[in-house]
Amino acid sequence: MNTDSSPIAAIATAPGRGGVGIVRISGKNLEPFISEFFRAASKDLPLKPRYAHFLPFLDADGNIIDEGIALYFKAPHSFTGEDVLELQGHGGPVVLQMVLKRCLQVGKTIQLRIAEPGEFTRRAFLNDRIDLAQAEAIADLIDATTEEAVRSASRSLSGVFSKEIRDLASAIIQLRMMVESSLDFPEEDIDFLKKENVKEKIISIRESLRGIISQAAQGALLREGIHVVLAGQTNVGKSSLLNVLTGSDIAIVTPVAGTTRDKITETIQLEGIPVTLIDTAGIRPSTAEDEVERIGIERAWTEIEKADVILHLLDASLGPTRSDEKIAADFPPNIPVIQIWNKIDISGHRPSTDNMFGITQVYLSTQTGEGIDLLKTELLKIAGWVQTGESTYLARERHLTAMKMADTHLAIATEHAVSGSPSLDLLAEELRLAQDALNSITGEFTSDDLLGLIFSRFCIGK
Repeated sequence: MNTDSSPIAAIATAPGRGGVGIVRISGKNLEPFISEFFRAASKDLPLKPRYAHFLPFLDADGNIIDEGIALYFKAPHSFTGEDVLELQGHGGPVVLQMVLKRCLQVGKTIQLRIAEPGEFTRRAFLNDRIDLAQAEAIADLIDATTEEAVRSASRSLSGVFSKEIRDLASAIIQLRMMVESSLDFPEEDIDFLKKENVKEKIISIRESLRGIISQAAQGALLREGIHVVLAGQTNVGKSSLLNVLTGSDIAIVTPVAGTTRDKITETIQLEGIPVTLIDTAGIRPSTAEDEVERIGIERAWTEIEKADVILHLLDASLGPTRSDEKIAADFPPNIPVIQIWNKIDISGHRPSTDNMFGITQVYLSTQTGEGIDLLKTELLKIAGWVQTGESTYLARERHLTAMKMADTHLAIATEHAVSGSPSLDLLAEELRLAQDALNSITGEFTSDDLLGLIFSRFCIGK
């Protein structure tokens, strides 16, 4: 990403037609730009900050491109911490492009350029308007696919997650101050450790950290969701199960074996968790002449390799077959499998769950709906969802990695915080590394490469 501080502009609303469209400009001093842009349109210059001005947006020849609202936010009281001008007009894509083009023409004297993805939010971070975790929460809020994910992203954006991390970092800093101030008196190491209860304080910090990790792990699940692949022989009820779980006739269901030839993908919500269901072609030896079925089976195995959870469907009225065993033996060993015994309305089994040889089994009927709730419960369990009643943070994988790294360093620090430890130097170093790991979450200690990667995934208008 560009690191220069020249003014930037972009269309801030989503592509396509809409009732309202916004062009956003941000820079250190936009007053010359504003005076030139509205010079022929208004005598009420300069614009009053944080006040809605209804004005025409004119092209270079003085013709009206559009009429709309101009909002001026004077630094530092803006999203980016710089001067910000928002031009709110009608949401036609051509209109917005014409307004943006005019902005770039007027802004040549101040070197106004098109913003890169995430650059507005990046400037807000660099100008201390938000921290890195809050910046990521903005993107997560935009991308949220469930109501629970929206609520969790909003909590992170409001700074709740960041405050928890900062409180932990502050506790570590206090501990570091005590430890490092004692380094000049090595003969008093043991007395210091006992007197200040250093080990107990580290243990207390770790307990708090583990609580946050638990909540963040739930938030990461809300953000990422799980990919569930339905696999098995033909005519075992994969498509019927997809229809039951989605509540609609997504897949065609017939008595003819091999009806499903290609994957069908649909997303549902379980307790606010996005679950992507992928129905695949029935797995069986395909004839050389049936090229379409062969390709469908190959694609089924491709999806199975990428799954978070595999639902292996079997016919309860027939019992296990050698083909079922062959399919199960070919599943990737590192992916959880739930065996679904379907058609219990024919076999006479009761809806239930069981665990045999470490594999969860669910007995259900896609015809009557019996046992479907049991399957949903097992899916949530295998995904790691725990309904604690506590609010979560919409954390990312990098946040979890950083917190686990901090916990590891604190665990090592605990070993050094006992009588007879070789040196306070090792204890001080582990505490420093734990603090650095936590600081990387909020961006107080983060590499420029990571910043570029994070903000490059934002949309341009943010």
